[in-house]
Amino acid sequence: MFKNVKILKEFKEFAVKGNMIDMAVGIIIGVAFGAIVSSLVADIIMPPIGLALGNVDFGNLIWVIKHGPTAGDYASLAAAQADGAVTFNYGKFIMALINFLIVAFAVFLMVRMINKMRRPKEVKPGEPTIKECPYCKSAVSIKASRCAFCTSQIEQK
Repeated sequence: MFKNVKILKEFKEFAVKGNMIDMAVGIIIGVAFGAIVSSLVADIIMPPIGLALGNVDFGNLIWVIKHGPTAGDYASLAAAQADGAVTFNYGKFIMALINFLIVAFAVFLMVRMINKMRRPKEVKPGEPTIKECPYCKSAVSIKASRCAFCTSQIEQK
């Protein structure tokens, strides 16, 4: 019995680690994003494409492999399934492919943004701010008229 308590304690320590929580949040956000993209494709993108292609409903694009008891053309996927037909649902596959492409593009943009943030900033070479004293070879301000180290007079350029 005490052994089970130890296992639960170890699991609790593992579960509350930062990486585990971050992963759980990422999965939840990913599932929600997937639902949004599925709705975008099914409800926003595919209807105008289907209309442009002659009133095509991509959700009902099927190829009948084996007819059910009442053979004939089926008006929809639901009608084919209700009749017990075996179908190849290529319209749903096209929609899933578009979902995947949108999600992959979004992930690509996110990875690109993260890489850009991680990349060290490029320092653009500007005008010099220091010059060398011609007498003692020390570095002095470009605006200096006298060397701070040897007090020699320095020409302004």
